[in-house]
Amino acid sequence: MRIISGNLRGKKLFTPKDANVRPTTDRTRESIYNILYSKLDKPFQEYSILDIFSGTGAFGLEALSRGAKDATFVDIDLNLTKKNIDLCGFKNTMLIKSDARFIGKAKQTYDIVFMDAPYNKGLTEPVLDNLYKNNYLTPNTIIIVELAKNEDLNLDDRFNIIDTRIYGVSKVIFLNI
Repeated sequence: MRIISGNLRGKKLFTPKDANVRPTTDRTRESIYNILYSKLDKPFQEYSILDIFSGTGAFGLEALSRGAKDATFVDIDLNLTKKNIDLCGFKNTMLIKSDARFIGKAKQTYDIVFMDAPYNKGLTEPVLDNLYKNNYLTPNTIIIVELAKNEDLNLDDRFNIIDTRIYGVSKVIFLNI
C-alpha cells in the first residue's frame, strides 16, 4: 500500500498484520479520487477531510499528499493511522479515538467524508446519522461510503446518492445531503 499521488507519491505505508483492518486498495482509492475530482467546486487545497474507520489512514493521507487543507482520522484503534501520519510527517491532522457511532459534537464541518466500515456489520447508517446530527456535514459535503458489493445501504431522505461504482468485492457510493 502506498500514496498514489501528490507530494508523497509512491510513499509506502505501514499495513496491517491482521485481518481486522481491510485497507482500500490503491487502484480503488485512485478511482475514487478521479471521480471525486469531477465533483469538486473549489480548489482541493480548500477541503477538510474526515476519514472515518481510518485503519491505516490511507484515504486521509492521500488527500493530504494531494494538498488538502487538513484531515481528521476517526477509529477505535488509531495505532496504524498514527504510525503512518508520523511516517509521512503531516502536521495538519487531528485524531479522534472513538467508536464513530458515538463521536460527539463536531469542532468543525468537513467537505469530504470517507467511510470504510467493516463490511456487513450495519455500522454505516448509524455513523451517517451521528455525523448529520452532530454537525459534521454541510449541504456541500461529499460523503464517500465503501461497502461490500452485496451490502445494502438503507438511507433516509436526508441523504442523496450521487454516484455508485463497483470495484471487485467493494461498492463505493458517493452521497450528499
